[in-house]
Amino acid sequence: MMSESQLATFGGGCFWCIDAAFRRVKGVTQVTSGYCGGSTLNPTYKDICSGTTGHAEVVQLAFDPNVVSFEKLLEMFFTLHDPTQLNRQGNDIGTQYRSVIFYHSDAQLQLAQAHITKLQPEYQDTIVTELSEIDTFYNAEQYHQNYFDDNPNQGYCSIMIAPKVAKFEQRFSAYLE
Repeated sequence: MMSESQLATFGGGCFWCIDAAFRRVKGVTQVTSGYCGGSTLNPTYKDICSGTTGHAEVVQLAFDPNVVSFEKLLEMFFTLHDPTQLNRQGNDIGTQYRSVIFYHSDAQLQLAQAHITKLQPEYQDTIVTELSEIDTFYNAEQYHQNYFDDNPNQGYCSIMIAPKVAKFEQRFSAYLE
């Protein structure tokens, strides 16, 4: 029996990190880096970097819920960034780097709310992850797709992304390809 693919859209800082991790997950059939949540039509990376578009750097996943649940994807997402940092992740500062879940259904919204409530006691600071209904998703430029695997020796990749991916692979090894 074929299952119906679902979508999940997450923003947690630089999309290269999120993209790199989710590409390894069983049941995730497509990973697309892009932009969502703003008012600029057809934004470019240059537009996004200005911090004035309202868009966040996000990764949109197509996944098979019979292989990996939305709840498991949420758990993975929250390990990939600090959800208590408002409009930033580390040295990446601006609304384009905000922690955000663009939900595709009421069920996803409810699951995200429940997950945040469950997770909050593990943090000293308040979780500031935005929950917004999905609007127009724009694909990022081709060179942003699968950036980490295509550029493993680039400075940012080797210093920032590689350790995150290694930690992710260790924690979620049972869920990886």
